[in-house]
Amino acid sequence: MATLRQKALLMATARPRIAVTAPAPKISDYFGSQIFGTKQMKESLAPSIFKKVMEAIDKGTKIDPATAEEIASAVKVWALSKGVTHYTHWFQPLTGSTAEKHDSFFDAHAGIEKFKGSALVQQEPDASSFPHGGIRSTFEARGYTAWDPSSPIFIFEKTLCIPTIFVSYTGEALDYKTPLLKSMEAVNSAAVEICQLFDRNVRKVTPSLGVEQEYFVIDKALYATRPDLVMSGRTVFGHSPARGQQLEDHYFGTIPTRVKDFMMDFEIEAHKLGIPVSTRHNEVAPGQFEVAPVFEEINKATDHNQLLMDIMDKVAEKHNLKVLFHEKPFAGVNGSGKHNNWSLITDTGVNLFQPSNSARENLQFLTFVVATTKAVYDYADLLRASIASANNDFRLGANEAPPAIMSVFLGSTLSNVLDELEKNGNIKIEKGDNMYMKLGISKIPEIILDNTDRNRTSPFAFTGNKFEFRAVGSSANVAGPMTVLNVIVAETLRTLAKDIEKEISAGKEKKIAIVNVLRKYIKDSKKIRFEGDGYSEEWEKEAAKRGLSNKKSTPEALDIYHDKKTADLFNRHAVLNPKELHARHEIMLENYIKKVQIESRVMGDLALNHIIPTAIQYQNKLIENANGLKGLGLDNKAAIETIKEISKHLESLKLNVHAMIEERKRLNKVEDVAERAKGYSSAVKDAFFEKIRYAVDKLELLVDDEFWPLVKYREMLFIK
Repeated sequence: MATLRQKALLMATARPRIAVTAPAPKISDYFGSQIFGTKQMKESLAPSIFKKVMEAIDKGTKIDPATAEEIASAVKVWALSKGVTHYTHWFQPLTGSTAEKHDSFFDAHAGIEKFKGSALVQQEPDASSFPHGGIRSTFEARGYTAWDPSSPIFIFEKTLCIPTIFVSYTGEALDYKTPLLKSMEAVNSAAVEICQLFDRNVRKVTPSLGVEQEYFVIDKALYATRPDLVMSGRTVFGHSPARGQQLEDHYFGTIPTRVKDFMMDFEIEAHKLGIPVSTRHNEVAPGQFEVAPVFEEINKATDHNQLLMDIMDKVAEKHNLKVLFHEKPFAGVNGSGKHNNWSLITDTGVNLFQPSNSARENLQFLTFVVATTKAVYDYADLLRASIASANNDFRLGANEAPPAIMSVFLGSTLSNVLDELEKNGNIKIEKGDNMYMKLGISKIPEIILDNTDRNRTSPFAFTGNKFEFRAVGSSANVAGPMTVLNVIVAETLRTLAKDIEKEISAGKEKKIAIVNVLRKYIKDSKKIRFEGDGYSEEWEKEAAKRGLSNKKSTPEALDIYHDKKTADLFNRHAVLNPKELHARHEIMLENYIKKVQIESRVMGDLALNHIIPTAIQYQNKLIENANGLKGLGLDNKAAIETIKEISKHLESLKLNVHAMIEERKRLNKVEDVAERAKGYSSAVKDAFFEKIRYAVDKLELLVDDEFWPLVKYREMLFIK
């Protein structure tokens, strides 16, 4: 009789291809067809109304009720023409995913479809039912969603989706979008001040983002046979097969047919929604892939990444597949991340991280590169905390992903430029051809695009015209780390502007003042720069000598949110007040604890109800074999030794599961006390990390090492 797994394998190998047909030969014919974007607004709104909407998008001005009514009317007509029946405020609570509550356009009393401006602008979900970190009590349920005009309204599965922020009744941010929008304004204001030292025409600077999304794909039937994958997103037990990724033959290889069909299908849906996905390929691990879009304004890019993951989940169902966004679903092969390619773009069309032939623009370029490097140095622990999670702890520093040590890779050419500038003060300036400001002695090399190698082991690398923050986890909402990056760069730019002003007030010429400050910043932040192998043990030792932090666990990394310097930073830039910051720390810590608890429960269940019965069944067969050999007068010592060995492992397994369960029960009581006291103490945090995490890790290693013949291969799930 076939086992459940054998049936699943038969289903997986007999799957028919799902036909995928694009709605038109060219992507441009249907790109953005499901969004109420600038084109649709211009066609359906009166010029005066359209102008107000664009001002709200560009300048952040409020939309008055009369204008909201006009927009709502136009949106309703457009949506109904597309067969839409319901609408929802689409927001990003602190769960890390998206949320929505669908309401019908149909008014039963009036017998017609209605959509008021007030429904467009604001709704009221239950704020106490989402993670809130103590901001809301169960009996204090009121919260608000409010329309974000800067992100296009879209149609997804016959529902009109309105991107919104989410705040409590008392005004605190309960989502990812609100602080991201505020951080954008913070970095815009600070960057414009610096830009105007070089170009008075700059009035706005917008952070830009391109998110490379890595993920695994497995067959849906095989996924269903693994309770650990279903419950925790990763395989907690298993043994690696003889062939994994060691031949390095999967990366950029031919995409499996079923996966390619799936990719084409979700790309079509993404393009309809205006998501500019452009790249697809096999990643390093078997069954691992990547999708990447072109760059967009950071708020829109964040919304699109969240929406893209939702699309991929839905389309995978159609193809009888399951997408895994967990950072480390399989041990022994590479995990998945989100590579966040971040830059700053002026309203004059200049990428501030783009080297140029213009000496003036190159000085501006160096100013922003140095400021960003200094920001990472000054706030390395905060940047590390922004990407901390139970999932990402499995991936960071595992010889496949950037380590937990924050460092900046600039490349040999740019590093040489900064070294020369620091030591000798040389930089080309605009005083006619071949003229140099000489605060030192020698000429620096010309900065050109892509004249240095890439460093895949760096968590924060300059890649020619942008910085790539590679340490972000694949399941994360990128708004979290991008908010932190925006704020720390804004803070450094503000300080930079003040320091330059001091130099100018002391009588220095503007360019010399800028160079003087840059030289100091280069010297102060030099320890964070590293050009070598970030995966190596040598770097870990070198980083310790330099005094750089290496916070390997999430609970340890999250301590920075208690720091007064952190609270002052976010408060100063009006991004998060102390209450909001504390709430986020509580939520992240609670999320870590709950995920580890889930993993421990799954482990206990699998060990007691799956692995031990299988081991006993195997042991009984050996006993029959041993007795049979004895009856024939043959040597049965080998069989008896194996039986004894299994008995020893069984006892060890039962003891470890029991110890883990008891530890979890004890700590649950401590956690309950902390919850009633409105906050997780450091003792609770340390106890969970040191006891439960240790117990989980010990049990996983025990089963992998001692019971691996009885546990199915992790990588057997991969689609070939």
